[in-house]
Amino acid sequence: MPDHRLCSESLTAGYEDRRVLESVDFRVAEGRLTVLLGPNGSGKSTLLKALARTLTPQRGRVLLDGQEIHRYRTREVAHRLGILPQSPTAPEGMTVRELVGMGRFPHQRLWRQWSRQDEAAVVEAMAVARVADLAERPVDALSGGQRQRCWIAMVLAQDTDLILLDEPTTFLDLKVQVDLLELLVRLAHDGGRTLLVVLHDLNLAAAHADVLVMMRDGRIEHCGPPEAVFTAANLKRVFDLEAEVINAPNTGRPVCIPALGSTALLGRRKEELSA
Repeated sequence: MPDHRLCSESLTAGYEDRRVLESVDFRVAEGRLTVLLGPNGSGKSTLLKALARTLTPQRGRVLLDGQEIHRYRTREVAHRLGILPQSPTAPEGMTVRELVGMGRFPHQRLWRQWSRQDEAAVVEAMAVARVADLAERPVDALSGGQRQRCWIAMVLAQDTDLILLDEPTTFLDLKVQVDLLELLVRLAHDGGRTLLVVLHDLNLAAAHADVLVMMRDGRIEHCGPPEAVFTAANLKRVFDLEAEVINAPNTGRPVCIPALGSTALLGRRKEELSA
C-alpha cells in the first residue's frame, strides 16, 4: 500500500476550453481531516472532482491506492472512495433509511441482493451520523442540517475509509455547521477515516482542520497544519484579505479578524456616539 492512498501528479484539469487546475501535485493526508480553502474560482471543487474521478484530467494523473484512478471500474472506485457533491437532492418521498441504503449500491450484485451485512452497515451509518431516530421520515421533510447528516450517513454506509465532501455546510446555520464539522472530525480521529472537504468559512476551517490547503488561480499556495498556514500574510496573498490572526483562548487555534470589517464597524459606532 502506498504512503498516500489518494494523490495527484502534475494534474491539469478544467471544463471544455477553460483550464482551472495547473500542474497540481497533492497528497491527501491519511486519517486526517483536510480542508481545501480558496476564493471563488480558485479550483477547490475542480480538484475534488478530479480526485473523485468525476472530472477527467487534461494532463497529469490521479492515483488511488497506487494505480491511476481511471483504470478502475466505477464500482471498484466506489468500494474505495466515497463522495458527497454540492447540494445533493433525494427523490421526493424517499425515507432516510432508503437514502442511506443507497450507499450499499456498490456492494450489490445480480447474485447478491440485500443482506444482513448491508442492513448492519445502514444501521451503523445512521447511528454514527445520529439520524437513526429519523429513519422512517421523508428526507425532504427534514431541516437542512438533518438532511446533510443523512447524506453523510449514506456515504458512511458505502463503507469506505476515504471520503470527499464538496461544501457540505453551505446554507446551514452556524451551529449546524459546527455540529457537522465536529462529526467529520470524529470520523477522522476516532474512526480512522481520511476526509477531504471543501469549505468557504475561513475560521470554521481553521478551527477543525488537521491540514489546511489554500488554493489560488488553480494552484496550491500553502499546505500544512492550520498554525502554519492560517497567517495574516497568507490570507492577504490568497484572499486579498487584510486581517489580524489571533489564537483562540480556549483551543489555541488561529482565528482571523478582518481589518476592513472592524474598521467599518468602528466607524459606524463612532458616528452613532457623536450623533
